[in-house]
Amino acid sequence: MTPVTLKLLIAGMAVALTLAISATWKVQDWRYSGRLAEQAVLHQSDLNKISSAAAAQGQAEQGKRLALEQQLSASEQTHHKELSDAQTNQARLRDRLATTDVRLSVLLAEDPASCNAVPATASAGGVVHGRARAQLDPAHAQRIIAITDAGDRGLIALRACQAYVRSVAD
Repeated sequence: MTPVTLKLLIAGMAVALTLAISATWKVQDWRYSGRLAEQAVLHQSDLNKISSAAAAQGQAEQGKRLALEQQLSASEQTHHKELSDAQTNQARLRDRLATTDVRLSVLLAEDPASCNAVPATASAGGVVHGRARAQLDPAHAQRIIAITDAGDRGLIALRACQAYVRSVAD
């Protein structure tokens, strides 16, 4: 073989090798592009599923929150009504005490040494049956009513707190 033919043969083999490598790269590119496209479609499908699941969970949580808000609103309205009713009753009682429509009284302790078998005398407002009673000073009666008013409000607030805890715990 002559050097020229050898050079042509080597050049031809180099071109053939270059074409083979180029064709191999093209085939690999085509194959991997198809796989990558398929993976991209699967990935997008997974993302869509995750997104729709998150949206459904968000809607469920929003529904729960809305239901809880409505329940708490109803509880708050009930609490407010109880509180206003108690305050109205206390105000009426204070007014009646101030106008002496009503008088508070306490039972007197009976002295066992006393042999008083005569019943207590009747007052202008009614007949006293049984044990003797003493009427409280109006100022003391007002303080007692204020204390019971605060106690009533405390009990109503406690019931409201208990109802809230029960609703949140369920």
